[in-house]
Amino acid sequence: MSDKHTPRQPDANRDPISGAAGAHPGGVAAGGTLGAVAGAAVGSLFGPIGTLVGGAIGTLGGAAGGKAVAERVDPTVEVEYWRDSAPARDYYRADADYERDYAPAYRYGTESRNADIRAFDEAEPELRDRWETARGASMLSWNDARPAVADAWQRTDQTWRTYEDLDAHYGETYNRADYYSGEHDYDDYRPAYRYGTRARARDRDARWDEATEARLERDWEHERGGSRLSWQQARHAVRDAWHRVERALPGDADRDGR
Repeated sequence: MSDKHTPRQPDANRDPISGAAGAHPGGVAAGGTLGAVAGAAVGSLFGPIGTLVGGAIGTLGGAAGGKAVAERVDPTVEVEYWRDSAPARDYYRADADYERDYAPAYRYGTESRNADIRAFDEAEPELRDRWETARGASMLSWNDARPAVADAWQRTDQTWRTYEDLDAHYGETYNRADYYSGEHDYDDYRPAYRYGTRARARDRDARWDEATEARLERDWEHERGGSRLSWQQARHAVRDAWHRVERALPGDADRDGR
């Protein structure tokens, strides 16, 4: 039986699309802000957040714990997200080719925030200087690429801060929940909390009902990662995180009084 306070080592750090083992550019980046964002308002979520890949190893406290973090917001997934979202951005040039011109900018913004906890404005001089190398075949000047890099940076920052807040909250309370099982540790519950948070943040008008639960159950096998929880064991943690976001958002979209 695993000790509930000892996170298990992950099997691999894999790209969710290719399945290939991934690099860890964000290795220690998260740790510097973990303690500072504990208790941050989940209500600041403004839409879909990204996912972290890799192993979250011992992330229950401050910068010291963060040094063991080998997670990152996956640039491949983010490039695909922006493929659909970028054309609606007011800076997007209709004459540009997404794959050639904008994909490098979004990847650059994601990878850079993974490795740097500063605000975008503070990091911008270095980002500008490195763009000539990072741009590859992109035809965008820094001035044209900047808003895309900033978008990717901010979305990655939002993802990091949301999950850091989640770990700070549930890392201290998960083993006191009614649904907690002593056979499992936080590494098992973390994917469920993230799943519920991400699912609720995706749509401000979403509600928890039978259709929602059926969809979440169907996708749990894909979302669970290394969690040992079955859906019946995970569903309460997923719902707990879902309603934590629900309580932080204005109004009561699912009209359940939470």
